Amino acid sequence: MNTDSSATDSWPSLPYDEMAPTVDHLHRLSQIAGKYTLDQPFEAYWGDIALLVTPRGIATRTLRTDDVLFDIEFEILDSQVVVTASSGKTTLPLAAGTVADFYRKFVDAVAVLGIPAPRTTLETEIAGALHFDSDTIDRPYDARMARQMWRAYASVASALSLWQSAYIGPRPPVGIMWGGFDLFAPRYNGRSLVPPHDRPIFQQNGMNGEVVAVGFSLGDSQSRAAGFYAYISPPPAEIASADFGVKEAAYEAAAGLVALPWEVVRASKNPQATVLRFADAVYAAAVKFGGWPNDWVNPRHDGWYASSHLISD
Repeated sequence: MNTDSSATDSWPSLPYDEMAPTVDHLHRLSQIAGKYTLDQPFEAYWGDIALLVTPRGIATRTLRTDDVLFDIEFEILDSQVVVTASSGKTTLPLAAGTVADFYRKFVDAVAVLGIPAPRTTLETEIAGALHFDSDTIDRPYDARMARQMWRAYASVASALSLWQSAYIGPRPPVGIMWGGFDLFAPRYNGRSLVPPHDRPIFQQNGMNGEVVAVGFSLGDSQSRAAGFYAYISPPPAEIASADFGVKEAAYEAAAGLVALPWEVVRASKNPQATVLRFADAVYAAAVKFGGWPNDWVNPRHDGWYASSHLISD
């Protein structure tokens, strides 16, 4: 049985410089699985592409190609990738090495299961994007850092799923957008938008509706720190003056985002409650300043309550 003695730290420290090389490696590898989501029927706002946080890692939903059903799970707690298909099962190690070498082994392994290679090899949304089969840079893999990353994703996904559970409007599942490798929880109100004409096609198809979004990023070379972000699109003129529920949360006009540092949440007495307070406040700002419906959020409760009470109780 594979256990992790530090797994009790569900809101772990996320030291950017120490984590970044492993996160970058996992980001690129996860896109191999992500590409298969593009073969599935398109769901509005790219609802079909999110990778789900699982009990041991991150995974696609059930995918279909010809007569084969399959999913791909990066079992981060076990340092392996598992492809489970109606035609069989295969496992590959998660370890240091090159993306090109992993990609070659992956394609060979899934071919035996009747699964074709991904239709594109581009490492999407990464500066200086390479292709899987030509990315021969030798990259490190620190299993301890990967597990800390997963624990952060797991805790944030739980909090944002709780936030989303009460919303009765359109909303894709909470998941990891493999292009940017951020955890994303959007709410839509059904009103259309015309996206900027100069944006790439994935943004054209993902920004064509009014949205309130809350997400979590592991950081980048500019911020060098993990944190939460949120935005309202279109942004209300008064957004900079809104109360975002946590005093350290602030609107960054240049980025068009509300930012809340990971360390602020982690240091709070109840991190999940802090995330919910932040997310609720962002939606409240959309109601107050952006004309969003104020009756589309139900009280939060579990299924046992819902099975025995009318929603109006």
